[in-house]
This record gives sequence, C-alpha cells and structure tokens, in this order.
Amino acid sequence: MTLFGEAFNDKKNIGNSEDRIKLALRIGGLLLVAVIGVSIFFNYIVSIDRIGAGHVGVEVVLSGSQRGASEIPIRTGWVFYSPLRSQIVEFPTFVQTVKWTQDTNEGRAVNEQMSFNSKEGMEIYSDVSLSYSIEPKRVPDFYVKYRVTDLDQFTRGILRDVVRNSLNEIASTYTVEQIYGEQKTAFLTQVQRRVQEQMDPVGVEIQQFGFIGAPRVPQVIAQAITAKAQAIQDAERARNELAKTQAEAAKQVAEAEGEAKSGVTRAQGEAEANRIRQSSLTPQLLQLRTLENQRALIDRWNGQLPSVETAGSSAMMLQLPGAR
Repeated sequence: MTLFGEAFNDKKNIGNSEDRIKLALRIGGLLLVAVIGVSIFFNYIVSIDRIGAGHVGVEVVLSGSQRGASEIPIRTGWVFYSPLRSQIVEFPTFVQTVKWTQDTNEGRAVNEQMSFNSKEGMEIYSDVSLSYSIEPKRVPDFYVKYRVTDLDQFTRGILRDVVRNSLNEIASTYTVEQIYGEQKTAFLTQVQRRVQEQMDPVGVEIQQFGFIGAPRVPQVIAQAITAKAQAIQDAERARNELAKTQAEAAKQVAEAEGEAKSGVTRAQGEAEANRIRQSSLTPQLLQLRTLENQRALIDRWNGQLPSVETAGSSAMMLQLPGAR
C-alpha cells in the first residue's frame, strides 16, 4: 500500500513526459509482482486432485528434508496439495488380471507364452493366467520398492519375471509326466505359493494362478504320456473285471458249498432220526405194538365168521351156510 500511495502522490507532481514514463514503469512493476504472487499462491499453496473409487494415492514429496514417498496412503476423495512441493501417484487396488499366451488374439497381440524346464531338462511351453490385487495400506511400500507409476509396466515386466522364475524353480523338481498329468494341480499350487512369497513384502496378493489349457510338450512325449495313461486305464479296467469275475465265482462256490452243507445236514438229521427209531425198538415194544394191532382188528370185527374155511389138510374150501 505504501508503494501505491507514493505512486499516486507522485502522479500529482508530474510535470513532464519523463516523469510519466517512470510512473508507468513503477505501476507495471507492482502489477507484475502482484500477478507473480497470486500465481505462486494458487500453484504452490492450492492444487486439487481427485482419487477415484478403487484407487489409492501416494504423495511423493519432491523438495525439503522429507523428500520421498509418504508412508500414509491417500484414500478415495479430493486431495489438496502443492504441485511445486509434491506429486500424487495413483494406483488401482481392484483385482488385476493378466494372460500370457501364445495366441495373439488373447491378452496382448504378441506371443507371451511361458517356457520352463522340467526335472529331466525337457522344455515345456504353457499359457498362463494370473489375477492379483494390491493391499491399499501397502501401496507406499509397493511404490518405494518398484518406483513405477504405471501398473501395466509392473505387470508385464517385474511380475512376469517373478512368475517365469518361479515356474522354472518349481518345475526343476517335477518330471514332465507329473506336470502334464495328475500332479499338475500340486505343481501350480507350489508355483503360486512361491510367487506369493516374493510379492508379500510389497502387499501384492495373488488371487488366482493357473494354466490356460494343457502345457505344450513335444508331440512324441505327449503321445507317450497319453499311451501310458491309456494303458493304466486299461489295466485298471482289467483288474476290475477280474475282481468281478472272481467275486461271481466265489458267490457260486459259496452257493454250492451251502447246498452241499445243507444236504449233509439233512442226511445227518435223517440218519440220526433212524438211529433213534432203531434204538427204541425193544422186544417189549414190538410185543406191545402186536397186541395193539390185534386189538385194533378185534375192534373193527363185525361179529360174522368167515364165509370160506379150509377143510383139514386137503386144502379144500367149503362154503359155510349163512346165518338164518
């Protein structure tokens, strides 16, 4: 205000063109200083940015004694900061999915298939898919570790190298047949665990990891593995059929043995019954049975004599007169 006041007081005393020029230069200088001051205020003190949903920001201090990334991440919302003193780096925290494939129509338009060597040194090719996310509170650690502002650069570069190295490390303990066959799941689980171990310090969480389709090995090896698997299946089927036949034969033998044992048991029972009957036939019992039979005959007699009788020793048959 003092400078402006002096300028206006001087204006009253202007008497020639030289004084007017000096006054104009002084006023112009004051205006320039004011413009620069306002510009510094708005650019150094007030700058606004917005962190979108599913993202986290990191403030990177560019000047002063505390230069470097802030340890506290910036959450979703509006951010006020000084662009001359710091910058805001934004990272997505939602799940990222990448596919490294031979097919140029899937993933990027280049061949990104993975290659690794088995325990025998056999080279195997495969298409791989991976999903990961960054833990929001660990974003500053991630930035300090890798110094990347483009997450795709991390995915296609650093993460791909980690996955490839992990595949080679774990595959060196598996045969090609195990990787190609029934132990493929165990192999992939170990690889994912190995990748996770290396990503844990920076808060990268592996959500999913696996092959897209079957691993690719030389055709002759694939045919040999397929033939062996078919032979195992055939042998298993033969064992099942043999077990079924043996079970049916054992059933028939058991049935025959059962019938035989049943016949023996019946015969033994009948023999035992006959023995008991024979042992019970005493002379007294026979005499009793004879008397009982005679008594039964007497009870049934109607009181009439026979109509035919033998005459002496001539064996002549005489007709007896009937009763009158």
